[in-house]
Order: sequence, then structure tokens, then C-alpha cells
Amino acid sequence: MPQVVSLSFFRFQSLSTRLWAFAMMGLARPAVARLPDVGFWKLCGSGSGEGFTPIPNTAVYAILTTWPDLETAETHTADAGIFRRYRSRASESWTVHMGTESVRGEWAQQSPFLVSNPAGIGPLAVLTRATIKPGILMRFWRRVPNISRVIGKDPHVLFKIGIGEVPWLHQVTFSIWPDAQRMAQFARTGHHAEAINAVRREGWFKEELYARFRVLAHHGTWDGASPLKELEPS
Repeated sequence: MPQVVSLSFFRFQSLSTRLWAFAMMGLARPAVARLPDVGFWKLCGSGSGEGFTPIPNTAVYAILTTWPDLETAETHTADAGIFRRYRSRASESWTVHMGTESVRGEWAQQSPFLVSNPAGIGPLAVLTRATIKPGILMRFWRRVPNISRVIGKDPHVLFKIGIGEVPWLHQVTFSIWPDAQRMAQFARTGHHAEAINAVRREGWFKEELYARFRVLAHHGTWDGASPLKELEPS
């Protein structure tokens, strides 16, 4: 069966719901681990601004999960108790389901994503995850704001966010593009290309993973609308 990767994002407005969401970074772990059919999973916080900053955003959290197929992914992310608890307290939420097009590297010494959509169609999602070497933290985070500003201004990016399991040390970037060509135009130029060259030259990461996905389905809203609304038929 083709594996499906799901990312669910939740925004919390009030102080009480933000405190609840922060506590759930630890308390939700048993509930997610017990979900029927769930494979690899992670609970993540987010960065402020465009998301690619070292300053935490206490309003936004994410749950990453893998499932054996799309029907199972949609059923559990919609109906499972832990997801319903998050949505009941969130001011809005958005879930995207994806098939893996390509992947290399490891996440927590695992290979969590199985290629299931190697020649897919539809919007392209890109996820990078890295464990940053403590000795280069300052150097790394000095680079990131420049990348953040550039990706924020790119007219082609449909959705972008920076998330992570542990602030500063474990960084996940996630973005969605209309197609591979426009994603590549961003990745190969400017501050992003300079940072990638520095990563390779200076060995910034203890562990890294790079994956591309095709969007299979999505539900909910972000900033009051579907992030992929411009690709939907009018």
C-alpha cells in the first residue's frame, strides 16, 4: 500500500489555549503513539515571523504522521480523539496529505518516508529536517533570517513554515510550490544557495533529511483560506 505523509497545523489564539498546546508537546505523545495504523510521528512547535527564525511562535504547532494509505490518513486525522482535541481548542487548522516523490537522509536515525508517488502530479511540497551541530548554532541562525525574507517575498511559494521538535537544535522547513521548476528557481539562487553551499563545505549538520512530496489532499484553512486556493478550479 502507498504510504501517506500527513502534516496538521494548528493555530491557538488565547493564552490558555497556547499554554495547553505547549503542554501537549509532552502530554500528547502517548495518545499519538497509540493511534491505530500510525507509523512515524512527531510533535512540533514553530518559529515566529515567516517561521524560519530562532524565536518560537507560541501560537502555532504541528503534528506530522505517516499512514498506510490516504483513506486511513484522512479518517484518523479527522476523527481520532487527539486531533479532535487540538481542533476544538485551535482558532483554525489545516491538514495536508502527501505522497513521497523522493527522499534522502535520516530523521532520528530512521528512514521515515517511503517513496509512493515517484512521478506524481499536483503541487510540490518540500521538507528538510536537520540536527544542527551545537558549535555552529550562531552561524546557522545568522543565515536563516536572510533565507526567510527571500522565501517570504517569492511570488510562487504557496505555503511556508519553519517547525521543529527541539528549539534551535532540530529544524524542519516545509514549503509548497506550484511545481518543481519554480521551487528549483528559488533553491538554486541567492541566500538559500549560499547557505546550502556552506552546509556542505563546513559540515553544519549532525543529521539531515530532504524529501519531496506531491500533495494528494488537504482540509481546513490557514490565515482564513486554503493555502492552495489559487490552484483550485474557480
